[in-house]
Amino acid sequence: MKKLYVGNLTFSTTENDLREMFAPYGAVESVSLVTDRDTGRSRGFGFVEMTNDTEAASAVSGLNGKDSGGRPLTVNEARPKTERSGGGSRGGSRSGGGGDDYRGHARQPREPRW
Repeated sequence: MKKLYVGNLTFSTTENDLREMFAPYGAVESVSLVTDRDTGRSRGFGFVEMTNDTEAASAVSGLNGKDSGGRPLTVNEARPKTERSGGGSRGGSRSGGGGDDYRGHARQPREPRW
């Protein structure tokens, strides 16, 4: 079984369109379009799983660069998903004590001028 990445799709492409596009090259096991989590709209790429490696290779050579809706398709073997690194949480919490304790900071608060 070989998983293929298909990129540069038009946003109107459906999973059925993808299945029909790859069917002439061999048996298509599964098709999945990646959609935006909030809007549900296609993000312009997806994945196709083909049962036979040689059929998948012929699909890559036959469809990569082929025009689809005025856009050249990008078709290649899917790479495994890599783990994203980075700070897991966004904003919100700051480390350290609470209150107006500015000790240790380069800039100290001024005394009130009254």
